[in-house]
Amino acid sequence: MTLIEPAADRQSTALAPDLRSLPDRAARAWTERMAVHPRADSTYAVTTESDSTYLVDIAQHACSCPDNRIRGEHCKHLRRVAIEITARQVAPPGKQRAVCDACGTVTFVAVDARTPHLCGNCRLEIGDIVRDRETDDSLVVTAVTDTPADDWTIKATDETVADYDTNDGYPPDDLVVLATYLSDAVSATEPREYAFPLSRLRRADDAELVGGGTQ
Repeated sequence: MTLIEPAADRQSTALAPDLRSLPDRAARAWTERMAVHPRADSTYAVTTESDSTYLVDIAQHACSCPDNRIRGEHCKHLRRVAIEITARQVAPPGKQRAVCDACGTVTFVAVDARTPHLCGNCRLEIGDIVRDRETDDSLVVTAVTDTPADDWTIKATDETVADYDTNDGYPPDDLVVLATYLSDAVSATEPREYAFPLSRLRRADDAELVGGGTQ
């Protein structure tokens, strides 16, 4: 996994919704230039246009600025942190920004998450029911590895998952997913595992799970 830091110019760029119906503090939270930087736990450092830096604690709904600390107001700094978390500009508490190991898109993962780190579109979990895009067979995920397909050798054929003939066209650096056929998982004492490139598998939707489908 590659952890990344948000670009400084993006963090300092003002946002621009329709401000006509917003109260003053909310409008300023959207429009003023502020840089938001995650700190430990649920805290964020917010640097304003005047180069003042305040510490915001989202969990405590608290900010070190006078507007919150002295006047008890829900200040623009608290609002700005909430805006940027909602807009996925900064990581929410307990998360960190990362690059998805499968597709390379920016995602958020738990600070202590194990590899591989996958975005919502790529993420598979042990026990998920998936469909093989080539055969439409149903399988059960038994493991999600952090090994690319061109580095995983299939013992039975002594070739990599990427080189296997039915995997032609899938990215050679796809992560390898191990799965067993659904019929074997239900009936076999020791179901055999098969290695697939991650993008060859897709989650079975609810209708497929209810209807059964191909085995």
